[in-house]
Formats: sequence, C-alpha cells, structure tokens
Amino acid sequence: MTILSEIIAYNKEFVNERKFEEYATTKFPDKRIVILTCMDTRLTELLPKAMNLRNGDAKIIKSAGAIVTHPFGGIMRSILIALYELQADEVYIIGHHDCGMSSIDTEKIIGKMVNRGVDRNLFKTLQYSGVNMKDWLRGFNDVTDSVKRSVDQVRNHPLMDRKVPVHGLVAHPDTGLLDIIVNGYDLIDEN
Repeated sequence: MTILSEIIAYNKEFVNERKFEEYATTKFPDKRIVILTCMDTRLTELLPKAMNLRNGDAKIIKSAGAIVTHPFGGIMRSILIALYELQADEVYIIGHHDCGMSSIDTEKIIGKMVNRGVDRNLFKTLQYSGVNMKDWLRGFNDVTDSVKRSVDQVRNHPLMDRKVPVHGLVAHPDTGLLDIIVNGYDLIDEN
C-alpha cells in the first residue's frame, strides 16, 4: 500500500465518521494573528500547543527557516492577504533552534539535484538568467539574526500597515519554549 492510498483510505473513514466536525471554524483567525514559521516536522503540533492555539485561532504559513526570501514573493503575499483580507491584526515570525536552514550547503543540494536527474548545464542557464542559486537556497548562520531580518522585511514592506505589530520569536523544537527576539508592540508606528 502506498502512502497516498493510506491517506485516502483514512480520509474516507474520517469523513464518513464525521470526525471533521470537531475542527469546524471559519476562514478568519479567531485570535486574529498570522504566523510565519518553519516547516520543521517537530513544530507541526508542538508549536500550536506551546502557543495555546486551537484549530481556527491563527493563519499559519510555513517555509524553510521561516525566512521571507523576497519582498514580493508568496510568503509576503500571504502575510498581506491575512492582514488586509482575512482579519489578522498581528504577525509572528517564529524561527527555531537546530534548524536545517542553519547548515545549508548549496553545493551539496545542487549535487543532490544532479544525482536525481537535473541537468548540470541548467545551473549555467540559471546563472546567465540572473538566478544566483547560492542566494536563492541560502540559509542562515544565526536563527536570532534571521528572525530579526524577516521581521524587518515585513515591518518595512511598502504595503505594510505601520500599526500592525510584527513579533519575532525563536522556539526550542523539543520543548516549545519561546524566546522573544522582537516585541512588535514596542515598534508600532502610532502616527
């Protein structure tokens, strides 16, 4: 049995037994927050529990390292949609210790791509087209600095409401302990 067939078999049981009813909510976050966090598997259930969040409390966006990589990319777009269309009032950028993005070796990743069949010449084409693979796949050396950079990128975005607090936190992936790196309430523009 494949993973997909296991998922579909369980899904039919889930729907038939109406297990979905306990998760009923609306598209609007009850706590009116949007969270950008890492896609690390250790955080999937731990982080919401450590923050006392239930289904429907928050918009949660996940990306490798909780990094805002481009001011007009999908992450920033999702944050802005959550704020302007889906009733979120605060932003939380939450990185974590022992993140895989802190040890990224872009040459190794490119090597793995080639081993899986990506033509090595494609990387030359990408380079000539202005794509710097090292920058694009780049991780970070220090999670605290990375969270601060992402907070700054969101806070200073030209389309961002200056009255929205943008918080930066770092989580411990084993315990869920949260350290405040940036308290967004201290940085709100009151004008």
